[in-house]
Amino acid sequence: MDAGKIAQGKLWVEAWKLAGPALEQLRRQELRRLDGRRAIELLCGPADYRVPPRAPKPASGLIEQQAWFMKAAHRD
Repeated sequence: MDAGKIAQGKLWVEAWKLAGPALEQLRRQELRRLDGRRAIELLCGPADYRVPPRAPKPASGLIEQQAWFMKAAHRD
């Protein structure tokens, strides 16, 4: 490597050392202002909880679970 490229590399490293803390501060500010619901919408798309697959199921499965428990309790 020639001396010019080494000097240029050193300048590049120094520039990133100086920019690093400022970029980290900017990242933290952006995270503080972030709206969690909006971020999820951007990542996953809008969610309509009135239609499948996100709509609530008509039953939770609790009734079926209790039936299984009753069958298991009567096994002797």
